[in-house]
Amino acid sequence: MKVAIIGGTGFVGFHITRRLAAAGHVPRLLVRPGNDGKVAQPGSCEIVHGEVGDSAVLEACLTGADAVIYLIGILREFPAQGITFEALQHQGVLDTIAAAQKTGVGRFLLMSANGVHGDGTSYQRTKYQAEMALKSSSLRWTIFRPSVIFGNPEGRMEFCSQLKKDIIDSPIPAPLFYEGLLPVNAGAFELAPVSVTDVADAFVLALTESRTESQTYSLCGPERLSWKAILTTIAAAAGKTKVMLPAPVVAIRATAAMLDRFPWFPISRDQIKMLMEGNVCAENDSFARLGLTPTRFAVEQLDYL
Repeated sequence: MKVAIIGGTGFVGFHITRRLAAAGHVPRLLVRPGNDGKVAQPGSCEIVHGEVGDSAVLEACLTGADAVIYLIGILREFPAQGITFEALQHQGVLDTIAAAQKTGVGRFLLMSANGVHGDGTSYQRTKYQAEMALKSSSLRWTIFRPSVIFGNPEGRMEFCSQLKKDIIDSPIPAPLFYEGLLPVNAGAFELAPVSVTDVADAFVLALTESRTESQTYSLCGPERLSWKAILTTIAAAAGKTKVMLPAPVVAIRATAAMLDRFPWFPISRDQIKMLMEGNVCAENDSFARLGLTPTRFAVEQLDYL
């Protein structure tokens, strides 16, 4: 099967491309000029150079493909640089849907995110709008909603390596965020980290399983872990211990309000909001529905740190 991948040079795309090639599929990647070095197993891939905003390039990438996978997602937007949630997480999906319909590609797999909804942050809202657009199309769709994803970054940005760099390696105590005036339940909000290899396996399986069509899968790891437990595990994997102190999230929000327009500032107000909401699956049965067993988030899985 020939599979067009939009966003195939990123963290998840790298692992999906490798899994596709190992399964005997032919990945065809849309690659921005100068990013050829980010392609996994280039000898097994077809490459189309260009930008997602170019409809002619999108059509060239999809022509002759049996399916398309859309993976582009960003954690922060910088409008002055032309990097926006609307352009990359919503309009890009709309354009790819149109290209798929024009070129006769009937199968569309979309990576969304766990917890998206129509009245959330700009990140959540544009992901949700992309889901709605795909569901209302004539394409045979499958949507995946992963929680925070961990795994060997292969030189890319990844949840655990970013936390190690920004928090664990810092001389400043790790922040245990809390709402309100008193540090009650500081760092107790929960996430359900999911392995990138498990996410990649889910995508590859869905390509050849008709039962996954018209289905949405929330992909969470097998355990709900507190922020404090996650930081403790990352520190242990890095061979460190880390002092942690309660941190009022109102102070972080106030600082972000002044500085999150700058790329060097590590977190935005929307990211803080989503972090404090937690990120766990309401019904954690998607891997069982797929016939896959998710990987635990544990020290032995984080040897890349």
